[in-house]
Amino acid sequence: MKRKTWVKIGVGILSILLLIDIIASFYFYHLAIDRGEKDFLQGNEDLEVSAETMEVLLEGDWRTWVDQQDFDEWTMTSNDGIELKGYFLEAEKPSNKVVVMAHGYLGNAMDMGLFGQYYYEEKGYNIFTADARGHGASGGDYIGFGWHDRLDYVNWIERIISKYGEDTEIILHGVSMGAATVLMTAGEELPDNVKAVIADSPYTSVYDLFAYQMDRMFHLPSVPFFPSTSAVTQLRAGYSLKEASALDQVKNADIPILYIHGDADTFVPTSMSEELYENTKSDAELMTVEGAGHGEPFVVAKEKYIDKLNNFLSTYTDWQ
Repeated sequence: MKRKTWVKIGVGILSILLLIDIIASFYFYHLAIDRGEKDFLQGNEDLEVSAETMEVLLEGDWRTWVDQQDFDEWTMTSNDGIELKGYFLEAEKPSNKVVVMAHGYLGNAMDMGLFGQYYYEEKGYNIFTADARGHGASGGDYIGFGWHDRLDYVNWIERIISKYGEDTEIILHGVSMGAATVLMTAGEELPDNVKAVIADSPYTSVYDLFAYQMDRMFHLPSVPFFPSTSAVTQLRAGYSLKEASALDQVKNADIPILYIHGDADTFVPTSMSEELYENTKSDAELMTVEGAGHGEPFVVAKEKYIDKLNNFLSTYTDWQ
């Protein structure tokens, strides 16, 4: 066979592979990042929780509590023009302490009522939570996985301080994607008002998370699909999968961070919190919860969770 023929065959094969890669990159963008329902999570064994946990999450008293509260709805326009919604609940007795909470993937602000009820009723703190871009009542046609959201939270923090005074003290508390969000926020230049971060079940970076899930769910390598998916994400959502890194951000953090992770978490492996903890520049602690899956620690071991939380806050802040 002539050399020219082999060249044509080679070019043809490469063209087909390139086309497949391009199609796959748009598919994976739509699958995970585009706003909308995510059918691929239905029946995902890594997200299965115990019947007890499911009952608490779906029908727990905290949901009734959330419905009964008169949250003050805030609206803010992000740095890139997206309308965002936040919700503030003032403490029953005046307090300068505010817990700023961040929800997980495909959730909404009120999901954090599971934690908000404790902070509000038992501790007497003000609480604030927001719908992340691409979620709930907030705008945006993509999911930021915490990267652009970190700047949104910087702006929410500034608004809280502006409204409630320079003596306002703030802690950040997030779960899953929300945990990555508050860690990414912690790597920014924040006012001294922000005293600590609680990160429950975080991932190291969006790239790491996707690579892990690509192997676990599809048994496919990250290369060549993720570089092209990252390029599509950069084009359509304005960030790359690698730059959206909580790991890089905690290397710049100067705020104490408490990591909490279930040792039975197979959706976001416990090793990611361990890696984050080992690379955190500021004071940090790590608690693993035996038998807890993804986002389960507070339900599975509530007393242990609260004890650790309070000990951490009393160690690194004056919060009681």
